[in-house]
Amino acid sequence: MRMQACAAVFTTLLSFGGLSVAARAQDQPQPAPAGGMQASQLAPPAGPLTVTFAAQSSEWTPAALAALPHTTVTVYNQHTNADETYSGVPFMDLLVPLGVPREQRGKMVSLYLEAVGSDGYIAVYSVAEVNPTMHNATVIVADSEDGKPLAAAGPFKLIDTRDKLPTRWVRNLAAIRVLTAE
Repeated sequence: MRMQACAAVFTTLLSFGGLSVAARAQDQPQPAPAGGMQASQLAPPAGPLTVTFAAQSSEWTPAALAALPHTTVTVYNQHTNADETYSGVPFMDLLVPLGVPREQRGKMVSLYLEAVGSDGYIAVYSVAEVNPTMHNATVIVADSEDGKPLAAAGPFKLIDTRDKLPTRWVRNLAAIRVLTAE
């Protein structure tokens, strides 16, 4: 238990520098696999998005997420050198039904989350970073780009308007785990 808590704190501290451990690795140029396919093309497609907090869990299919109120954001992606417009559900709207409070105080400030892609890529955020009552960024679980469903980056993609680099934008988003730093 103590080792898990140390690992969680270490990962959280690394993310304060703007990058998770996995993000640092992904940001490095990778050779193309044999056959000319890019590594992103080899990632298994994400199934339903699973969101967990304590003993609570929910599962979101593209149709279920599409039925929720959406927010549209335009962000500059330094990897593509272009503005990109995404539409999706505000991140907190998926967490609150599981018991994550909109206003974090006391022990609730120690909540953090792992956003996991179907390829194993993990980005770490404090819950305060994705909470619009505590932070100015808009963080969404996107299901469309430029009015079209996500293709290679889908069906879900985590987008954060505050990050200068898209290293914590998780494509093929498959799981969100809300945890408590101890």
